[in-house]
Order: sequence, then C-alpha cells, then structure tokens
Amino acid sequence: MKTSELWSVTSTLLADVGAVAMHSRIRPLTPGTRIVGRALTIQVPTGDNLAIHAALASAQAGDVLVVDGGGYTERALMGGIMMTQAKAAGLAGVVIDGAMRDTQELQTLGLSAFAVAVHPAGPFKSGPGTLHGTIQCGGAVVHDGDWIVADDDGVVVVPPQRLDALLSAALAKHQREAERMAAIARGELRPQWLDASLAAAQVDVLPRGGA
Repeated sequence: MKTSELWSVTSTLLADVGAVAMHSRIRPLTPGTRIVGRALTIQVPTGDNLAIHAALASAQAGDVLVVDGGGYTERALMGGIMMTQAKAAGLAGVVIDGAMRDTQELQTLGLSAFAVAVHPAGPFKSGPGTLHGTIQCGGAVVHDGDWIVADDDGVVVVPPQRLDALLSAALAKHQREAERMAAIARGELRPQWLDASLAAAQVDVLPRGGA
C-alpha cells in the first residue's frame, strides 16, 4: 500500500466501506485542502496547548496532529504561528476537537486545518497533557499511528491493520460509482437495484397528485 493510493479515495468512500467518521462538528477551516497521514495523538486539558507545543517540537514530516481538546471552544488551541511551524515541519495537517484562530492566515498558509470552531481568545500553557496515547476526537477513538483522511466532507480514521481491506473496498466502490455515472450519462436514470429495494422496504409509491 502506498500513501498515493489513499490520496485517490475520499472520506466519503472510506466512510461508506466502514472507516470511522468523526462527528460533523469537526469541520474544515481551509476548504479545498486534504489530509492524508498518520496521527500524532495529543490530549490537552481545557483551553491549554502546552502538549501541542511539545508535539510540534518532536513531530515528523507527514504526521497529522490529532488533538483531543474536549470539544471546548472558548479558547483557541492553535493559530497562525503554530500552523506556520507545523507547515515548516512538513506536517500533513491538524485536526482539533476544539477551537482554532487566525483563519485568514490559515487560508493563506494552505495547511489543512479541521476544528470545531474559531475563537479569538488564546490558550493557557500550563499543562498537563499526553502525547501518543489513545484519545477521542470528534467522537472517534484515535490511536497514535492511525491513518487520517480528511477533506471537505469530513474526517475518517483508518487503523493500520484495516488499511488494506478498507482501501481495496473503497477503490472497488469508486469503480462502481464511476460505472453508475457512466450509465446516467447514457440516459439510464433508473438504477437496476431500485425496484427490488423498494419492494423489500415496502415503500408505497402513490399516484402523483393524490389521484
């Protein structure tokens, strides 16, 4: 498996075949960018980012900072300066269950950032915190080293031991979707599976206009 193969599938394809999707409250702050990389997990207390600074000092190129900020949104855990450092270190992106700030700088910087909210107030730097542990981010359990795939539709988590199976399934689904799109282009507007599924689900299709 090559990282390039993960770039060829979307969060939606992976979610459809069984990857765990983070909660919809985790939203892209830099629309149009993507993340593919391994999670460097961080847990911080409410409104404190000392452990994130520690992670930035030791992160490797390609890492994705995945931060359990407890969903607290009244202090930003990262902003323009830290994201500039993250880009300089070659990180693949940042996912925070909490707030960020300096959104205009983030747009210009172009490094993928996902968070719950934006807030102008800065963080504490008192600690404690944890690096490389098992965390919860956006309702998903994330282990250090899990694969993270994120795009404008959301963030999914792929454990390394499931990567090959989920990637193969996602690629197969992509092929099926491409075939369906080709069929639509040919004017085949009624999927072959629809009638059987409607009958099995007992969906009543009444005459139009109530007649």
